[in-house]
Amino acid sequence: MLLWTTRSKAVVLGVFALIVLVVFVAPIATVVAAALAGSWTGPLPSDLGFSHFDEALSGDNVASMTVSLQTAFIAGGLALVLGTWAALAAREAPMWLRRITDAVFHLPIAIPSVAIGLGLLIAFNSKPLLLGGTKWLVIIAHAVLVLAFAFSAVSAALDRLDPAYRDAAESLGAGPVRVLTQVTLPLLLPALGAAAGLAVALSMGELGATVMVYPATWKTLPVSIFGLTDRGQVFLAAADTTLLLLVTLLALLLLGRIRGKAALR
Repeated sequence: MLLWTTRSKAVVLGVFALIVLVVFVAPIATVVAAALAGSWTGPLPSDLGFSHFDEALSGDNVASMTVSLQTAFIAGGLALVLGTWAALAAREAPMWLRRITDAVFHLPIAIPSVAIGLGLLIAFNSKPLLLGGTKWLVIIAHAVLVLAFAFSAVSAALDRLDPAYRDAAESLGAGPVRVLTQVTLPLLLPALGAAAGLAVALSMGELGATVMVYPATWKTLPVSIFGLTDRGQVFLAAADTTLLLLVTLLALLLLGRIRGKAALR
């Protein structure tokens, strides 16, 4: 529906701003306020300070943040490699096989993450692949959950890719490997950067499957935050959550910078 009057446009913008404020800004602002609060017995927090952040930046909390970062980057890398390979292979396959591949790689989106975690726990809890109680089961769970987004990003980029580049390279005598490494993959770098950023962001906040498979020696920060809220340490949990948001944002900015440089090429 088109809006022609200034008043109607103002009303729509006001409603949109209100929705953004209530759905996005208010929850984040509340978490940050709780992280700074020494107590919260009234409408507003009191005794503001950084004591909870000091505790969040020490001991097990820092260890959990390190685990989350390692898990996110390793799982994101695995998902990116596998998703890119599947998207490239599916493009050369018959249409019926492309549809099956697309459905299989999007299946983790349709399945609850808890079910995926339980399935992996059962599947890898006996020989020959005994991964239960190891960090690798957590990394595999995260990779499975973000794989669909990596596959989708690369597939969409391949659909928009001009085949003239590939045809020109082949006409000049370039083989399949050279076309892939010197033509196709460089043109896909912006999409690969976007897929990597999305994979890392989703992995950093993943909880459902992680709770099912994590060992005590590989506890991600969302699991630690869940444990803190379960014990009633809400202010410390809010401080950890704020740090998780900041670290995830910094990781996305770093990947976005790499993506921007790739796009300029």
